[in-house]
Amino acid sequence: MTQADHEVEIYTDGACWGNPGPGGWGVVLRYGTHEKTLCGGEAAATTNNRMELMAPIEALGHLTRSAVVHVHTDSTYVRNGITKWVANWKRNGWLTTAKQPVKNDDLWRRLDEAAARHEVAWHWVKGHAGHPGNEHADRLALAGLEGALRDAGIDPAGYRAPRRPA
Repeated sequence: MTQADHEVEIYTDGACWGNPGPGGWGVVLRYGTHEKTLCGGEAAATTNNRMELMAPIEALGHLTRSAVVHVHTDSTYVRNGITKWVANWKRNGWLTTAKQPVKNDDLWRRLDEAAARHEVAWHWVKGHAGHPGNEHADRLALAGLEGALRDAGIDPAGYRAPRRPA
């Protein structure tokens, strides 16, 4: 079998209640007729960008062999970062063109390493626009956020933070 025989579709999303605030990430992995979903989160203050990065890191980390992967994200931050900016950041010692440290460099390094094991195409999809894969990942991100709050002993229903529109 060649790498092309292992083609995977991945839909990712991140969510935060407040920014910073508690956050979650969600992933839908599809391989042929198989589908796997993943979600997780942080009850402590995090950012939407960190959750958007965690989703593809977790997704790619769950692949057991090298594959052709199509990652669909509604985050231009993630798509532009991995396709346009990361090579320069690495070349510049993880500094921006303004010579400032790259924000979230810990996660960018993890994503770069995870993506290097595969042939990845990065696709942007408009969020909250009815795309089934993106909507599913969004629901999983919210479930991850709520699960993180519950694990920290916080009732998500009683949590008073800005909520994303439905």
